[in-house]
Amino acid sequence: MTNTAVITGASQGLGAALARGLARTGWNLVVDARTGKDLDVVAEELARLTTVVAIAGDVVDDDHRAELAEASSKLGGADLLVNNASTLGGSPPPALAAFPLPALLETFEVNVLAPTALTQLVLPQLRLSPAGAVLNISSDAAVEAYEGWGGYGAAKAALDHASAVLAKEEPGLRVWSVDPGDLRTRLQQEAFPGADISDRPLPETVVPYFVKLLDERPASGRYVAR
Repeated sequence: MTNTAVITGASQGLGAALARGLARTGWNLVVDARTGKDLDVVAEELARLTTVVAIAGDVVDDDHRAELAEASSKLGGADLLVNNASTLGGSPPPALAAFPLPALLETFEVNVLAPTALTQLVLPQLRLSPAGAVLNISSDAAVEAYEGWGGYGAAKAALDHASAVLAKEEPGLRVWSVDPGDLRTRLQQEAFPGADISDRPLPETVVPYFVKLLDERPASGRYVAR
C-alpha cells in the first residue's frame, strides 16, 4: 500500500526538497503553492517518480484547502500532512512597533490559522492511517527572541503550541513540530534582502532527517533537524 503526503508550499525551498525526498521513496503526493508556474515545474519533475497532484492556490483560502483534502482522499487518504507554507509579513520582516496590522494578520493566517484549518480537514484521513502524522515546520524564532522576527516568531510559537495540544487530543497520531534550521531558501533571502546567504545549507541537506523521522516515528513533540 502506497503512502500519501499532502505538502504545502512545495514549489521551492524545503517544501520542494521534502516532496522530492518522499517521491524517491515511493510516496504519492498532493502539493500546493501560490506560484502556479513554479509548482508546475516541480510537479513535472515529481511525476517522473510517483503519482502527484499539484494544485496552485493560497492555503488561507477555504476552497483551496478543501481541494487539497479532496485530492488526498482520492489517492486513498493522507498518511502525512506537512504544513510548510509560511510568510514573514515583510521583507525584511518589520519590527513589532511598526508592523502593519494587515500584514501581521496575514502572518498569523498563513502560519497558524491555515495549518490548523487544513489539519482539521485532513484529520479524518490521518486517523484511518496506521502511520498518520502531522508535520508542522517551525523555526528557532519560535523559541528565541530576535529583533525583527516578532510577527513570524510569535506565529510559529503559536503553531508549536497548537501542535503540542493536537498531540494530546489525537494520541493515535504523531504530531511533530520541527525546526529545520537556517536554510538557503527564498524565505531566508526575503528575511535578509540583498545579503549573501550562500553560507546557509541547501534544503536538501535536511531531507534525510525528515525521512528518518518518518521511518522511526518518535513520540509527538518539538524537534530540531540535525
